[in-house]
Amino acid sequence: MQNSVKSLLLFSGGLDSTVAAYDLRSRDQEVLALSILYGQRHRKEVESSEKIAAHLGMRHQIINLDPLQICFKGNSQTDPNFEVPEGHYAEESMKLTVVPNRNMIFLSVGIALALSENCESVAYAAHGGDHTIYPDCRPEFVEAMQKAAQLCDWKKVNLVAPFLQMTKADIVQRGLELDVPFQMTWSCYKGLEKHCGKCGTCVERREAFAEANVPDPTSYMN
Repeated sequence: MQNSVKSLLLFSGGLDSTVAAYDLRSRDQEVLALSILYGQRHRKEVESSEKIAAHLGMRHQIINLDPLQICFKGNSQTDPNFEVPEGHYAEESMKLTVVPNRNMIFLSVGIALALSENCESVAYAAHGGDHTIYPDCRPEFVEAMQKAAQLCDWKKVNLVAPFLQMTKADIVQRGLELDVPFQMTWSCYKGLEKHCGKCGTCVERREAFAEANVPDPTSYMN
């Protein structure tokens, strides 16, 4: 079947965006994956994005925004003065993992590339569990960015967040249906050789597999 839509996907190489890539492909959409370097300590995620894109036969673009690290202070992802907090995402400490305005910047870059490549949509894998911690994953943020995407150029591009009302466990279940190679994905914020097993995203990952009753293939340090 001929691909019907070209979608640009913000692609970290993590569990959520990888399932999103497989989901878009299952809908006969040609996908351009965009990964971004922004001074993150867990740059290992981009290594995963390259491997997964190659495995899926998906066009992949990496853009280096490392100089913007100067804008991303006061968080554990890009600021070496802060340690990555451990524990559940619901804890107040998890706000240390919020990178200021990250998704607005990433989506702006993605929208520009999508317009240049004549894509019909830009997708990112914000999900329901993110809402309480990450302001730029809330439905009202997605709605605002969708309006901005319609106004920023003469050409139109749609912003889609297919997992916005889904839990992480729901995403794992969808990934199981799509035969996603979960073992190739990277979530850990510490960027070590293995997933640390203790940071917020590792805890959330473990809980999602358990809640979905799906075997977790991830190799954890702890």
